[in-house]
Amino acid sequence: MQGNLELADLLGTWKLASMRRTLAATGEVYDPSPDRPPSGWIKYGDDGRMLVINVLGGRPKPASIETITDDERAQLFRTMTAYSGTFTFDGSLVHHHIDVSWNECWTGTTQVRRVTRDGDRIVLTTLTATPGPDNKMGTISLVWEKA
Repeated sequence: MQGNLELADLLGTWKLASMRRTLAATGEVYDPSPDRPPSGWIKYGDDGRMLVINVLGGRPKPASIETITDDERAQLFRTMTAYSGTFTFDGSLVHHHIDVSWNECWTGTTQVRRVTRDGDRIVLTTLTATPGPDNKMGTISLVWEKA
């Protein structure tokens, strides 16, 4: 269902159900990790704060915290997204005003997502086509189920 949602539709805790990528050049839609589903959580509070953590499937699992290698650390960093901040919502766009993040490049920025409903789920989609891991322009849509 397209159209505006109410703030109450967004509030609460949501579990990541799926992710899909749409290539800007071709319109091709695909699951970037069909054999290794991602997992994640996002929470929108009635106090105007939000937080999110997403990880791709198939991440390395180091033998121990004491023996983790720099390569394993880098792989773990590259396969996650985590941030928190305030949010504003106008019924179709949510603005995440980030005050802490896993990647300091995002701290102090505002990330905008289009919000739509898909039955009982919500879908958050990036607005601007940004290069993905394959260096192709596209958007990412994350489908969330209410927890």
